[in-house]
Amino acid sequence: MKRLLSSMMAALAMVAVAFATPAWAESKGKIYYLVPTLLDEFQTESVSAIEKFLKDVGYEPVTLNADNKTDLQQSQMNDVINLKPKAIVLAAVDFNALQPSIEKARAAGIPVMIFDRQITATASDFTSVAGTVEIGYVAAGEIQRLLKEKNGAVKGKILQVLGDPADPYTLDIQKGFEERMKEFPDAQIISLPAMQWEASNAGTIVADQLIANPDIDLIFVHAAHLAVAAVASLEAKGKKPGDVLLVSSNGAPVGLDLIRKGWEQVEVEQPLYAQAAAIGMFADKVANKQELKPGKYNVLGLESELTIESWGPNLKIPGAAITKDNVDESRFWGNLKAPAEPIKPVE
Repeated sequence: MKRLLSSMMAALAMVAVAFATPAWAESKGKIYYLVPTLLDEFQTESVSAIEKFLKDVGYEPVTLNADNKTDLQQSQMNDVINLKPKAIVLAAVDFNALQPSIEKARAAGIPVMIFDRQITATASDFTSVAGTVEIGYVAAGEIQRLLKEKNGAVKGKILQVLGDPADPYTLDIQKGFEERMKEFPDAQIISLPAMQWEASNAGTIVADQLIANPDIDLIFVHAAHLAVAAVASLEAKGKKPGDVLLVSSNGAPVGLDLIRKGWEQVEVEQPLYAQAAAIGMFADKVANKQELKPGKYNVLGLESELTIESWGPNLKIPGAAITKDNVDESRFWGNLKAPAEPIKPVE
């Protein structure tokens, strides 16, 4: 009887272990995510999202943080190459400095997927990026709507506060925005850069321009943390929510809070969750070195386009406009609630 009970207990223990074991314990292999830093919410949320979506498709994710140090990330790449994982996901601290590491990994037969921080100087196996020019297009459409509602037509004075002018992210947004605004000559655009993406620089720009151009109708900043500084300058000038319209991009939590408080009318999201989901969706094909077919792909409800560029397959994902009517939807990364529904690999 004791032997029977012991056998039953052992069997139950094995079942318990099986159910307690993560789905990826007997996984397709490890995929390393090299994140540049964990100093901002976009990066910390990217870790949660990429790990979640890689687990959905059967991989064991491992994240390494470079603390914004190029030499540390180079060392991490070398260490990971020696471990021979199924693939590497890289968000580079420094695009140029990581190029030799990417080439070394691929020469060792390890596919490299680029996340968010696009690298075009060398070949990679898959790139998942936001459509930054398209973010500019979406912002232009929303600003046209806001000006028409305020002034009866697409006219008025717009202060555009860019990020650092050395960053292609902000330059692409500017390109898309101004391209779509060309047909409205009555909308005057004043463009100034917030050097190093410093919020204090943005605040100074807004404060100075409110004196030089007191008739500004709308302020368009290229990041939500710059919008916080813009609001501080507006308050210092005695402005109330809605007196000067405010539009921002990237979709960070602070931007969503400004919408809820009435200071900001639109936040054009950088689609973090969709960018991360794409890594999971294409992981099998990349890890197994299968051909990726160009064309349209639906990524978390966003119609995205895969093109084959000189640096490899490149998936561009558009952003979406966040307003007071949809600000609480979990699909926006600024609410810090990654979609719970599992994704499926691309066939």
